[in-house]
Amino acid sequence: MTLSDVAKSIGESVTLRLNQEAAALRAQGEPVIHLGGGEPKGKAPREAIEAAIEILETAEIRYAPAGGILPLKEAIVRYTARFYGREVSPANVIVSGGAKQALAVALQAVVDPGDEVIFPVPYWVSYPAMVRLAGGVPVPVAASDGSLVPSLADIEAAMTPRTRAILVNSPNNPSGVVYPEELVAGLVELCERRDAWLITDDIYQRLVFGGKDVPAAWGFTDRDVEDSRVVVVNGVSKQYAMTGFRIGWAVGNRELIAAMTRIQGHQTSGTSIVMQKAAAAALDGDQRVVTELRETLEENRRVLLDALATIDGVRVTPPDGTFYCFADFRKYDEDSTRLAGFLLDRVRVVTVPGVDFGMDGHLRISFCGGADEIAEGIARIRWALDPAAPRELVLGDRTLVRDQE
Repeated sequence: MTLSDVAKSIGESVTLRLNQEAAALRAQGEPVIHLGGGEPKGKAPREAIEAAIEILETAEIRYAPAGGILPLKEAIVRYTARFYGREVSPANVIVSGGAKQALAVALQAVVDPGDEVIFPVPYWVSYPAMVRLAGGVPVPVAASDGSLVPSLADIEAAMTPRTRAILVNSPNNPSGVVYPEELVAGLVELCERRDAWLITDDIYQRLVFGGKDVPAAWGFTDRDVEDSRVVVVNGVSKQYAMTGFRIGWAVGNRELIAAMTRIQGHQTSGTSIVMQKAAAAALDGDQRVVTELRETLEENRRVLLDALATIDGVRVTPPDGTFYCFADFRKYDEDSTRLAGFLLDRVRVVTVPGVDFGMDGHLRISFCGGADEIAEGIARIRWALDPAAPRELVLGDRTLVRDQE
């Protein structure tokens, strides 16, 4: 069978694969704890459910415009004014099948074969594949000081005449770090000066802790949206716990948005009108659901950090937002794939290898589940790795004894 070079270059999504492995083990009755997930456990807003029911009861579920229905675009316009302080029009908005599609279509609209796209390390696992699918060359940039946030100098040093875009995600998946204001401001100035696009993946924008602000790229440019190089991507999946609705969007200058809409029209056409109506209701509805989710996540974060502190030698940068922690386990194994496999096999805990985010020796640990499950999961990890942990571990219907293993 002959496949394209692009198809051969794209690996399986590690997070989706781990979800499948965890589900298979649970189906076999194994006591799996999933600390690798990316789905908040909150309920979708009632307004969203009622809006979906209302249109379903008409029994007239038709095609939606390729770029999104006007009521949802208008809701995104209001959201943008409220949370970004920017006045835009529906012509500046495209609705996509989740933020993932919005990112992919944005890259396809600005990248020619051989063009380069820079993104900081650690990065979301899909970024390299998305760039390759657009015909581009992924350019991950790690911090020269070994931290979780590259400097502006690190990023500028990686730019070439073929750099077409810089893709940033803050709060960051997998680290939970919020990029500092000076970095975001510098990236805006750099992209304007070097005529590159700045694509900001803001999907975790409102899931931040301790009252911390997330510097928005639009706050550091005097340019009108029509002249701006900033493209903002967001969605309802994370902050409204609506992952299965698959609604995201991008906001940018209308020429770019029109190009993205043409591409999307040939790819998938418009997303489900039922889900779009639900998303519009969530954006315009009671925002306490976001506040309550954030408060739950902040408490889960405390539980996770307290538990990780009991494992000797594990180094942690406390996450500012998201529901992920990117912990350094190099004391125990610098091969994160091997370590994650060992933990799943030995104590039935799912984590995500850091190598898939560009930093080996780390594990991404999610705290979007229940607090008890988080504490139990880290206790199992400690038992598997740390000689100072208790000698016995109850795992489902059996008891493991370290010296007998």
